[in-house]
Amino acid sequence: MRVLVVEDDEDLRISVSVELAGTGLEVLQVPDLRTADDLLRRVGFDCVVFDRTLPDGDAIDYVQHRRRTGWAVPVLFLTARDSIADRVAGFAAGGDDYLVKPFSVAEMAARVRTLCRRGDGRPSVLRHADLEVDCARRAVRRGGVLLTLSDKEFAVLEYLAIRPERVVSRSDLIEHCWDASADPMSNVVDVVVKRLRRKLGTPELIHTIRGRGYRLGAYGPVS
Repeated sequence: MRVLVVEDDEDLRISVSVELAGTGLEVLQVPDLRTADDLLRRVGFDCVVFDRTLPDGDAIDYVQHRRRTGWAVPVLFLTARDSIADRVAGFAAGGDDYLVKPFSVAEMAARVRTLCRRGDGRPSVLRHADLEVDCARRAVRRGGVLLTLSDKEFAVLEYLAIRPERVVSRSDLIEHCWDASADPMSNVVDVVVKRLRRKLGTPELIHTIRGRGYRLGAYGPVS
């Protein structure tokens, strides 16, 4: 899933982007509406995080204008304006969520992931056999038992759970769960999958399909 962060405060922009990337999202970041508009017309995004007050305008005005043209990408506004009237204006303009500064970057990331899934119609809780992946709360249970997963383990499991019974290649997992600096020839995927299998326990749910990748399923070949 790809997210655009539009924020003129460099420190906050980097902080938000790092938090989102750490949950397995692909993140692009820009400081103003002009650059954001250019990207949004060329690149597909699952969600956009807008600081409301930007050097070249109010993001609410921009979103309102784009909504009138049929643009439907989910939007989260970040702002220091905390009045009821400001919140109402944000939603009325077409915003999907509204977070007041200062805020928890972890909460922000959870809200963004929820918006990404809303955009493609996915449920917030994915279930397969006795596995439950709560994407909004970033919680995983197997047989009702809560498991402790790292961010990368969760990102890989979530990506597989979205595509149950389908083979997912190592290159797809690297593209969607790691940043651009990841080496596609490394064994990072295999290492994370090995840890996931150990934490998920038996019977096996993540199967290796030789020469093709991995598949989340109740039955299948394992190597």
